[in-house]
Amino acid sequence: MQMKKSHLLVSFFLVLFPTLLNAQTLSEKIGQMVMVGLPPSDANKDTLLVDITERNLGGVLMFAYNIDSPNQIRELNADLQSYAETPLFISIDQEGGIVARLDEQNGYAVTTSAYDLGVFDDEDSTRAQAARMAGWLEEAGFNVNFAPVVDLRINRFGPAIARLERSFSSSSERVVDHSGWFIEEFQKKNIVTTIKHFPGHGSAESDSHNGFTDITNQWQNSELEPYQRLIEGGFSDIVMTGHLFHRDWDNQYPASLSEYAITTMLRDSLNFEGLVVTDELFMRAISDNYGFDEAVIQTIRAGTDILLFSTNVYNDQSLTGYLINLVSEAVETGELSEERINQSYQRIMEMKQARIVTSDEEELLTDADVPADFRIQNYPNPFNPSTRIRFELPSSTNVSMIVFNSLGQKVSDLISDQRMMAGIHEVTFNASQLPSGIYFVRLQADHQLNIHRITLIK
Repeated sequence: MQMKKSHLLVSFFLVLFPTLLNAQTLSEKIGQMVMVGLPPSDANKDTLLVDITERNLGGVLMFAYNIDSPNQIRELNADLQSYAETPLFISIDQEGGIVARLDEQNGYAVTTSAYDLGVFDDEDSTRAQAARMAGWLEEAGFNVNFAPVVDLRINRFGPAIARLERSFSSSSERVVDHSGWFIEEFQKKNIVTTIKHFPGHGSAESDSHNGFTDITNQWQNSELEPYQRLIEGGFSDIVMTGHLFHRDWDNQYPASLSEYAITTMLRDSLNFEGLVVTDELFMRAISDNYGFDEAVIQTIRAGTDILLFSTNVYNDQSLTGYLINLVSEAVETGELSEERINQSYQRIMEMKQARIVTSDEEELLTDADVPADFRIQNYPNPFNPSTRIRFELPSSTNVSMIVFNSLGQKVSDLISDQRMMAGIHEVTFNASQLPSGIYFVRLQADHQLNIHRITLIK
Protein backbone atom coordinates (compact mmCIF):
# COMPACT_ATOMS: atom_id res chain seq x y z
CA MET A 1 0.00 0.00 0.00
CA GLN A 2 1.50 3.34 -1.05
CA MET A 3 1.24 6.20 1.42
CA LYS A 4 2.31 9.82 1.20
CA LYS A 5 4.33 11.06 4.15
CA SER A 6 1.78 13.81 4.66
CA HIS A 7 -0.78 11.11 5.41
CA LEU A 8 1.40 8.97 7.64
CA LEU A 9 -0.17 6.25 9.75
CA VAL A 10 -3.95 6.32 9.44
CA SER A 11 -3.80 4.56 12.74
CA PHE A 12 -1.13 2.68 14.65
CA PHE A 13 -3.28 -0.41 14.78
CA LEU A 14 -4.14 -0.61 11.08
CA VAL A 15 -0.72 0.25 9.71
CA LEU A 16 1.36 -1.88 12.01
CA PHE A 17 -0.83 -4.93 12.35
CA PRO A 18 -3.14 -5.72 9.45
CA THR A 19 -2.61 -9.40 10.18
CA LEU A 20 -4.03 -9.00 13.68
CA LEU A 21 -7.38 -8.92 11.91
CA ASN A 22 -6.50 -11.50 9.25
CA ALA A 23 -4.60 -14.23 11.13
CA GLN A 24 -7.68 -16.16 12.10
CA THR A 25 -6.72 -19.77 11.43
CA LEU A 26 -5.66 -22.06 14.22
CA SER A 27 -2.35 -22.77 12.47
CA GLU A 28 -1.52 -19.06 12.26
CA LYS A 29 -2.24 -18.61 15.95
CA ILE A 30 -0.05 -21.56 16.91
CA GLY A 31 2.75 -20.24 14.69
CA GLN A 32 2.80 -17.03 16.72
CA MET A 33 3.42 -19.09 19.88
CA VAL A 34 6.71 -20.49 18.54
CA MET A 35 10.17 -18.91 18.85
CA VAL A 36 13.11 -20.76 17.30
CA GLY A 37 16.84 -20.34 17.07
CA LEU A 38 18.84 -20.06 13.85
CA PRO A 39 21.67 -22.64 13.85
CA PRO A 40 25.20 -21.39 13.06
CA SER A 41 25.09 -22.87 9.57
CA ASP A 42 23.04 -21.23 6.82
CA ALA A 43 21.78 -24.67 5.84
CA ASN A 44 18.52 -24.22 7.72
CA LYS A 45 17.89 -20.59 6.82
CA ASP A 46 15.62 -21.58 3.94
CA THR A 47 13.48 -23.57 6.37
CA LEU A 48 13.31 -20.54 8.65
CA LEU A 49 12.18 -18.29 5.80
CA VAL A 50 9.40 -20.75 4.95
CA ASP A 51 8.40 -20.77 8.63
CA ILE A 52 8.19 -16.98 8.58
CA THR A 53 6.36 -16.57 5.28
CA GLU A 54 4.06 -19.60 5.32
CA ARG A 55 3.69 -20.69 8.95
CA ASN A 56 3.37 -17.28 10.65
CA LEU A 57 6.35 -17.93 12.93
CA GLY A 58 6.20 -15.67 15.97
CA GLY A 59 9.83 -15.12 16.84
CA VAL A 60 13.52 -15.85 16.37
CA LEU A 61 16.25 -16.27 19.01
CA MET A 62 19.82 -15.25 18.18
CA PHE A 63 22.97 -16.66 19.76
CA ALA A 64 26.56 -15.40 19.70
CA TYR A 65 27.37 -17.76 16.80
CA ASN A 66 24.83 -15.90 14.66
CA ILE A 67 26.63 -12.59 15.14
CA ASP A 68 29.81 -11.50 13.36
CA SER A 69 29.57 -7.72 13.57
CA PRO A 70 27.08 -4.91 14.27
CA ASN A 71 26.45 -4.39 10.55
CA GLN A 72 26.00 -8.10 9.86
CA ILE A 73 23.45 -8.71 12.63
CA ARG A 74 21.57 -5.52 11.80
CA GLU A 75 21.24 -6.65 8.17
CA LEU A 76 20.28 -10.21 9.17
CA ASN A 77 17.57 -9.05 11.57
CA ALA A 78 16.20 -6.58 9.04
CA ASP A 79 16.21 -9.28 6.36
CA LEU A 80 14.25 -11.71 8.54
CA GLN A 81 11.81 -8.99 9.60
CA SER A 82 11.20 -8.07 5.96
CA TYR A 83 9.78 -11.55 5.26
CA ALA A 84 7.32 -11.40 8.15
CA GLU A 85 3.74 -10.36 7.52
CA THR A 86 3.22 -10.25 11.27
CA PRO A 87 6.31 -8.56 12.82
CA LEU A 88 8.70 -10.96 14.50
CA PHE A 89 9.89 -10.99 18.06
CA ILE A 90 13.68 -11.02 17.51
CA SER A 91 15.27 -11.93 20.82
CA ILE A 92 18.65 -12.33 22.47
CA ASP A 93 20.16 -13.04 25.90
CA GLN A 94 21.99 -9.83 26.82
CA GLU A 95 22.38 -9.93 30.59
CA GLY A 96 25.93 -8.57 30.84
CA GLY A 97 29.11 -10.36 31.87
CA ILE A 98 29.44 -13.98 30.75
CA VAL A 99 25.89 -14.19 29.40
CA ALA A 100 26.09 -11.47 26.76
CA ARG A 101 25.69 -12.45 23.10
CA LEU A 102 26.90 -9.01 22.01
CA ASP A 103 30.47 -8.64 23.27
CA GLU A 104 34.05 -7.74 22.32
CA GLN A 105 34.31 -10.80 20.06
CA ASN A 106 31.69 -9.60 17.58
CA GLY A 107 32.31 -5.88 17.47
CA TYR A 108 30.68 -4.65 20.68
CA ALA A 109 32.41 -4.38 24.08
CA VAL A 110 33.02 -6.13 27.37
CA THR A 111 30.17 -5.74 29.86
CA THR A 112 30.02 -6.06 33.63
CA SER A 113 28.26 -8.98 35.29
CA ALA A 114 25.06 -8.52 37.28
CA TYR A 115 26.91 -9.71 40.38
CA ASP A 116 29.60 -7.01 40.11
CA LEU A 117 26.94 -4.35 39.53
CA GLY A 118 25.08 -5.59 42.60
CA VAL A 119 28.22 -5.49 44.74
CA PHE A 120 29.02 -1.97 43.56
CA ASP A 121 25.36 -1.11 44.15
CA ASP A 122 25.30 2.16 42.23
CA GLU A 123 22.17 3.15 40.32
CA ASP A 124 24.03 5.27 37.78
CA SER A 125 26.41 2.41 36.91
CA THR A 126 23.65 -0.14 36.40
CA ARG A 127 21.58 2.30 34.36
CA ALA A 128 24.60 3.27 32.24
CA GLN A 129 25.38 -0.33 31.27
CA ALA A 130 21.73 -1.17 30.65
CA ALA A 131 21.30 1.94 28.50
CA ARG A 132 24.39 1.09 26.49
CA MET A 133 23.25 -2.48 25.84
CA ALA A 134 19.71 -1.33 25.05
CA GLY A 135 21.17 1.00 22.43
CA TRP A 136 23.04 -1.91 20.87
CA LEU A 137 19.88 -4.00 20.68
CA GLU A 138 17.82 -1.17 19.23
CA GLU A 139 20.42 -0.42 16.57
CA ALA A 140 20.71 -4.12 15.65
CA GLY A 141 16.96 -4.62 15.29
CA PHE A 142 16.31 -6.72 18.38
CA ASN A 143 13.02 -6.08 20.19
CA VAL A 144 13.17 -8.66 23.02
CA ASN A 145 15.88 -9.17 25.62
CA PHE A 146 15.76 -12.31 27.76
CA ALA A 147 17.04 -10.37 30.76
CA PRO A 148 17.38 -9.38 33.57
CA VAL A 149 17.92 -12.36 35.85
CA VAL A 150 15.99 -11.87 39.09
CA ASP A 151 17.13 -15.10 40.74
CA LEU A 152 18.51 -14.58 44.24
CA ARG A 153 22.12 -15.63 44.85
CA ILE A 154 21.17 -17.99 47.66
CA ASN A 155 23.49 -20.86 46.73
CA ARG A 156 26.83 -19.15 46.17
CA PHE A 157 28.12 -22.32 44.47
CA GLY A 158 25.08 -22.72 42.20
CA PRO A 159 26.35 -23.75 38.73
CA ALA A 160 23.64 -21.99 36.69
CA ILE A 161 23.46 -18.64 38.49
CA ALA A 162 26.08 -17.78 41.12
CA ARG A 163 29.14 -19.29 39.42
CA LEU A 164 28.28 -17.37 36.24
CA GLU A 165 27.68 -14.14 38.22
CA ARG A 166 24.21 -13.76 36.74
CA SER A 167 22.44 -12.63 39.92
CA PHE A 168 22.62 -9.10 41.28
CA SER A 169 22.47 -10.22 44.90
CA SER A 170 21.13 -12.58 47.55
CA SER A 171 19.03 -9.63 48.76
CA SER A 172 15.62 -9.44 47.12
CA GLU A 173 15.57 -5.68 47.70
CA ARG A 174 18.83 -5.19 45.83
CA VAL A 175 17.72 -7.50 43.02
CA VAL A 176 14.48 -5.55 42.63
CA ASP A 177 16.32 -2.22 42.57
CA HIS A 178 18.88 -3.19 39.95
CA SER A 179 16.41 -5.17 37.85
CA GLY A 180 14.05 -2.20 37.90
CA TRP A 181 16.77 0.17 36.69
CA PHE A 182 17.77 -2.33 34.01
CA ILE A 183 14.18 -2.72 32.79
CA GLU A 184 13.53 1.02 32.70
CA GLU A 185 16.56 1.68 30.50
CA PHE A 186 15.48 -0.98 28.01
CA GLN A 187 11.92 0.31 28.02
CA LYS A 188 13.25 3.72 26.97
CA LYS A 189 14.42 2.02 23.78
CA ASN A 190 11.12 0.10 23.54
CA ILE A 191 12.90 -3.23 24.06
CA VAL A 192 10.71 -5.88 25.72
CA THR A 193 12.42 -7.30 28.82
CA THR A 194 12.16 -10.69 30.52
CA ILE A 195 12.52 -11.54 34.19
CA LYS A 196 13.73 -15.07 34.84
CA HIS A 197 13.80 -17.94 35.94
CA PHE A 198 10.43 -18.34 37.69
CA PRO A 199 10.00 -19.39 40.49
CA GLY A 200 13.74 -19.01 41.23
CA HIS A 201 16.92 -20.81 40.14
CA GLY A 202 19.27 -19.18 42.63
CA SER A 203 19.09 -21.84 45.33
CA ALA A 204 19.41 -24.83 42.97
CA GLU A 205 22.33 -27.21 43.30
CA SER A 206 22.22 -28.25 39.64
CA ASP A 207 21.78 -26.67 36.22
CA SER A 208 18.62 -27.39 34.21
CA HIS A 209 20.71 -27.25 31.01
CA ASN A 210 22.35 -30.49 32.12
CA GLY A 211 19.54 -32.49 33.71
CA PHE A 212 16.70 -32.77 36.20
CA THR A 213 16.80 -29.88 38.67
CA ASP A 214 14.95 -30.47 41.93
CA ILE A 215 14.69 -27.35 44.09
CA THR A 216 12.22 -28.75 46.64
CA ASN A 217 14.59 -28.78 49.61
CA GLN A 218 16.58 -25.64 48.77
CA TRP A 219 13.99 -23.22 47.43
CA GLN A 220 12.93 -20.32 49.69
CA ASN A 221 9.78 -18.19 49.64
CA SER A 222 11.96 -15.08 49.34
CA GLU A 223 12.73 -16.15 45.76
CA LEU A 224 9.24 -15.04 44.77
CA GLU A 225 9.72 -11.53 46.14
CA PRO A 226 11.42 -10.01 43.06
CA TYR A 227 8.57 -11.22 40.85
CA GLN A 228 5.92 -10.01 43.26
CA ARG A 229 7.42 -6.55 43.74
CA LEU A 230 8.25 -5.95 40.07
CA ILE A 231 4.77 -7.04 38.98
CA GLU A 232 3.17 -4.89 41.66
CA GLY A 233 5.26 -2.03 40.30
CA GLY A 234 3.74 -2.46 36.86
CA PHE A 235 6.02 -4.95 35.11
CA SER A 236 4.01 -6.67 32.36
CA ASP A 237 6.53 -7.68 29.67
CA ILE A 238 7.68 -11.33 29.83
CA VAL A 239 8.34 -13.87 32.58
CA MET A 240 10.49 -16.87 31.68
CA THR A 241 9.72 -20.06 33.58
CA GLY A 242 12.53 -22.35 34.70
CA HIS A 243 12.67 -26.13 34.29
CA LEU A 244 12.67 -26.34 38.07
CA PHE A 245 10.95 -29.17 39.93
CA HIS A 246 9.32 -28.29 43.25
CA ARG A 247 7.47 -31.26 44.69
CA ASP A 248 5.31 -29.13 46.97
CA TRP A 249 4.09 -27.15 43.96
CA ASP A 250 3.65 -29.98 41.49
CA ASN A 251 4.68 -33.60 42.06
CA GLN A 252 4.72 -34.43 38.33
CA TYR A 253 6.03 -31.47 36.35
CA PRO A 254 8.66 -28.72 36.69
CA ALA A 255 7.47 -25.11 36.81
CA SER A 256 7.75 -24.65 33.04
CA LEU A 257 5.18 -27.41 32.51
CA SER A 258 3.12 -26.83 35.64
CA GLU A 259 -0.35 -25.31 35.62
CA TYR A 260 0.00 -24.63 39.33
CA ALA A 261 3.22 -22.65 38.81
CA ILE A 262 2.08 -20.68 35.77
CA THR A 263 -1.65 -20.22 36.18
CA THR A 264 -2.27 -20.57 39.92
CA MET A 265 0.86 -18.83 41.20
CA LEU A 266 2.15 -16.50 38.48
CA ARG A 267 -1.15 -15.45 36.91
CA ASP A 268 -3.71 -15.75 39.72
CA SER A 269 -1.64 -15.13 42.85
CA LEU A 270 0.95 -12.63 41.55
CA ASN A 271 -1.49 -11.10 39.02
CA PHE A 272 0.93 -11.18 36.10
CA GLU A 273 -0.76 -10.08 32.86
CA GLY A 274 2.13 -10.18 30.39
CA LEU A 275 3.61 -13.00 28.34
CA VAL A 276 4.99 -16.26 29.70
CA VAL A 277 7.85 -17.92 27.80
CA THR A 278 9.51 -21.23 28.55
CA ASP A 279 13.19 -21.62 29.11
CA GLU A 280 14.68 -23.47 26.13
CA LEU A 281 12.68 -26.68 25.70
CA PHE A 282 15.53 -28.89 24.45
CA MET A 283 17.35 -28.53 27.77
CA ARG A 284 18.08 -31.89 29.34
CA ALA A 285 15.88 -31.15 32.37
CA ILE A 286 13.01 -31.66 29.90
CA SER A 287 14.40 -33.87 27.14
CA ASP A 288 15.82 -36.50 29.56
CA ASN A 289 12.62 -36.80 31.59
CA TYR A 290 9.59 -36.09 29.42
CA GLY A 291 8.56 -37.00 25.91
CA PHE A 292 8.81 -34.14 23.45
CA ASP A 293 5.14 -34.18 22.45
CA GLU A 294 4.06 -34.48 26.08
CA ALA A 295 6.22 -31.54 27.11
CA VAL A 296 4.89 -29.29 24.35
CA ILE A 297 1.23 -30.03 25.03
CA GLN A 298 1.63 -29.79 28.80
CA THR A 299 3.52 -26.50 28.53
CA ILE A 300 0.64 -24.92 26.61
CA ARG A 301 -2.00 -26.48 28.86
CA ALA A 302 -0.21 -24.99 31.87
CA GLY A 303 -0.63 -21.47 30.46
CA THR A 304 2.56 -20.71 28.53
CA ASP A 305 2.31 -18.24 25.64
CA ILE A 306 5.63 -18.75 23.81
CA LEU A 307 7.55 -22.01 23.33
CA LEU A 308 11.30 -21.35 23.06
CA PHE A 309 13.73 -23.56 21.11
CA SER A 310 17.42 -23.27 20.23
CA THR A 311 16.92 -24.61 16.69
CA ASN A 312 14.37 -24.49 13.88
CA VAL A 313 14.57 -28.15 12.84
CA TYR A 314 13.35 -31.36 14.48
CA ASN A 315 13.89 -34.82 12.99
CA ASP A 316 15.18 -33.18 9.80
CA GLN A 317 12.00 -31.19 9.26
CA SER A 318 10.64 -27.79 10.18
CA LEU A 319 10.21 -27.66 13.94
CA THR A 320 7.53 -24.97 13.54
CA GLY A 321 5.60 -27.12 11.08
CA TYR A 322 5.82 -30.10 13.42
CA LEU A 323 4.56 -28.06 16.36
CA ILE A 324 1.65 -26.61 14.38
CA ASN A 325 0.54 -30.10 13.38
CA LEU A 326 1.01 -31.47 16.90
CA VAL A 327 -0.91 -28.70 18.65
CA SER A 328 -3.64 -28.57 15.99
CA GLU A 329 -4.27 -32.28 16.48
CA ALA A 330 -4.39 -31.82 20.25
CA VAL A 331 -7.08 -29.15 19.77
CA GLU A 332 -9.05 -31.39 17.41
CA THR A 333 -9.02 -34.28 19.90
CA GLY A 334 -9.91 -32.05 22.84
CA GLU A 335 -6.56 -32.51 24.58
CA LEU A 336 -6.15 -28.74 24.35
CA SER A 337 -8.88 -26.14 23.99
CA GLU A 338 -8.81 -23.59 21.20
CA GLU A 339 -9.63 -20.96 23.82
CA ARG A 340 -6.26 -21.71 25.47
CA ILE A 341 -4.56 -20.99 22.12
CA ASN A 342 -6.66 -17.84 21.65
CA GLN A 343 -5.58 -16.49 25.04
CA SER A 344 -1.90 -16.72 24.15
CA TYR A 345 -2.40 -15.43 20.63
CA GLN A 346 -4.24 -12.36 21.91
CA ARG A 347 -1.54 -11.59 24.48
CA ILE A 348 1.20 -11.97 21.86
CA MET A 349 -0.52 -9.72 19.37
CA GLU A 350 -1.28 -7.07 21.98
CA MET A 351 2.41 -7.03 22.95
CA LYS A 352 3.52 -6.76 19.34
CA GLN A 353 0.99 -4.05 18.62
CA ALA A 354 2.19 -2.03 21.59
CA ARG A 355 5.94 -2.53 21.36
CA ILE A 356 7.21 -3.30 17.86
CA VAL A 357 8.10 -0.57 15.38
CA THR A 358 8.71 -2.00 11.91
CA SER A 359 11.45 -1.01 9.49
CA ASP A 360 8.78 0.14 7.02
CA GLU A 361 7.63 2.74 9.53
CA GLU A 362 11.15 3.87 10.23
CA GLU A 363 11.68 4.45 6.51
CA LEU A 364 8.44 6.41 6.29
CA LEU A 365 9.23 8.56 9.28
CA THR A 366 12.31 10.70 8.72
CA ASP A 367 13.51 13.44 11.04
CA ALA A 368 11.66 15.96 8.90
CA ASP A 369 8.41 14.08 9.53
CA VAL A 370 8.61 14.25 13.32
CA PRO A 371 6.25 16.98 14.52
CA ALA A 372 7.66 19.64 16.80
CA ASP A 373 4.49 19.97 18.90
CA PHE A 374 1.70 17.94 20.46
CA ARG A 375 -1.36 18.94 18.39
CA ILE A 376 -4.87 17.84 17.48
CA GLN A 377 -7.36 19.03 14.86
CA ASN A 378 -10.28 17.58 12.90
CA TYR A 379 -11.83 18.02 9.46
CA PRO A 380 -14.46 18.75 8.50
CA ASN A 381 -15.62 20.79 11.46
CA PRO A 382 -18.59 21.20 11.83
CA PHE A 383 -19.28 17.67 10.55
CA ASN A 384 -22.11 15.23 9.77
CA PRO A 385 -21.98 12.38 10.63
CA SER A 386 -18.21 11.65 10.73
CA THR A 387 -14.98 13.57 10.96
CA ARG A 388 -11.28 12.77 10.72
CA ILE A 389 -9.32 13.56 13.87
CA ARG A 390 -5.69 14.22 13.13
CA PHE A 391 -3.04 14.47 15.82
CA GLU A 392 0.72 14.91 15.96
CA LEU A 393 3.14 13.28 18.39
CA PRO A 394 6.67 14.66 18.76
CA SER A 395 7.85 11.39 20.37
CA SER A 396 6.76 7.78 20.84
CA THR A 397 4.34 7.49 23.73
CA ASN A 398 1.23 5.81 25.13
CA VAL A 399 -1.89 7.47 23.78
CA SER A 400 -5.55 7.63 24.86
CA MET A 401 -8.31 9.47 23.01
CA ILE A 402 -11.84 9.87 24.45
CA VAL A 403 -14.82 11.87 23.18
CA PHE A 404 -17.15 13.55 25.71
CA ASN A 405 -20.44 15.37 25.23
CA SER A 406 -21.11 18.84 26.67
CA LEU A 407 -22.30 17.25 29.95
CA GLY A 408 -18.95 15.56 30.45
CA GLN A 409 -20.27 12.09 29.63
CA LYS A 410 -18.01 9.75 27.66
CA VAL A 411 -19.54 8.86 24.29
CA SER A 412 -16.63 7.18 22.52
CA ASP A 413 -13.29 5.59 23.44
CA LEU A 414 -11.31 6.01 20.22
CA ILE A 415 -7.84 4.98 21.46
CA SER A 416 -7.20 3.15 24.71
CA ASP A 417 -3.67 3.41 26.07
CA GLN A 418 -1.88 2.32 22.89
CA ARG A 419 1.85 2.74 22.29
CA MET A 420 2.24 4.95 19.22
CA MET A 421 5.32 6.20 17.44
CA ALA A 422 6.24 9.81 16.74
CA GLY A 423 4.47 11.18 13.69
CA ILE A 424 1.12 12.20 12.27
CA HIS A 425 -1.88 9.97 12.98
CA GLU A 426 -5.54 9.98 12.01
CA VAL A 427 -8.65 8.27 13.35
CA THR A 428 -12.25 8.58 12.22
CA PHE A 429 -15.03 9.51 14.63
CA ASN A 430 -18.51 8.43 13.49
CA ALA A 431 -21.31 10.21 15.35
CA SER A 432 -24.26 8.84 13.36
CA GLN A 433 -25.91 7.62 16.58
CA LEU A 434 -25.40 10.87 18.47
CA PRO A 435 -27.48 14.08 18.51
CA SER A 436 -26.28 17.42 17.18
CA GLY A 437 -24.21 19.45 19.59
CA ILE A 438 -20.78 20.34 20.92
CA TYR A 439 -18.37 17.50 21.76
CA PHE A 440 -14.87 17.47 23.21
CA VAL A 441 -11.99 15.21 22.19
CA ARG A 442 -9.51 14.59 24.98
CA LEU A 443 -6.09 13.42 23.75
CA GLN A 444 -3.68 12.26 26.42
CA ALA A 445 -0.09 11.18 25.75
CA ASP A 446 1.71 10.25 28.96
CA HIS A 447 1.73 13.54 30.91
CA GLN A 448 0.53 15.74 28.05
CA LEU A 449 -3.15 16.62 27.66
CA ASN A 450 -4.94 18.36 24.81
CA ILE A 451 -8.71 19.00 24.59
CA HIS A 452 -10.21 19.84 21.21
CA ARG A 453 -13.76 21.05 20.52
CA ILE A 454 -15.77 19.60 17.65
CA THR A 455 -19.29 20.38 16.41
CA LEU A 456 -21.85 17.90 15.08
CA ILE A 457 -24.66 19.41 12.98
CA LYS A 458 -27.39 17.19 11.55
